[in-house]
Amino acid sequence: MSSQWLNDHRIRIITGNYGTGKTEFSVNYAMKLALKGQKTALVDLDVVNLYFRSREQQQKLEKAGIRVISSSIEGRGADLPAISAEVVSPLQDDSYQVVLDLGGDSMGARVLAMYSEYFQEENTFDMFFVVNANRPDTATKEGVLNHIDAIAKVSKVYPTALVNNTHLLRDTSMEDIERGQKLCREVSAETGLPIRYISVLDHLADQLPPHYEGIVFPIDLTMRESWM
Repeated sequence: MSSQWLNDHRIRIITGNYGTGKTEFSVNYAMKLALKGQKTALVDLDVVNLYFRSREQQQKLEKAGIRVISSSIEGRGADLPAISAEVVSPLQDDSYQVVLDLGGDSMGARVLAMYSEYFQEENTFDMFFVVNANRPDTATKEGVLNHIDAIAKVSKVYPTALVNNTHLLRDTSMEDIERGQKLCREVSAETGLPIRYISVLDHLADQLPPHYEGIVFPIDLTMRESWM
């Protein structure tokens, strides 16, 4: 994998429609930062989805040296949507590389508006919109554009780049990735947003054509057990 990804800005916001794999991308991104020796914080801001949240991998992440900040009050017999005051700490501390895992729709993205003061200056953060062309709501250019606009409207932050994460979990084929790349190119042409990453399972990374726009980003499936 190219080291170009280390040139991203210190704060990375990961967003996208529910089911696109944005949390898997977020967790893998944080793990890669930590493996490179970076002081890393993963902030789980998903207060909508009850499943496949980055905080579910907290033990594994913390073992890798990653500071995990959860958006829930847990351990009292309930999982309540609440935002920890701890979120602002890595946003203010320049020594941290930060990955923000945002909720997967406009309601989930509303949380980000609470911290919009940290995202007013250009070239201080990245907001990656994760695209999975196999998801019904974002299978077309119009669907992706609608989600981008809805998330930007409520979060008060507009995405800076796209991530092609088109997959069918372990059944992902090169045809799936090509479908997602075509869709991302259409969205890029409409919005001017570059395709920053092509997120693929590790065993497919070497099969991608060299002309694809975007940095190849190999991932492992950490959010699902092998039987899922």
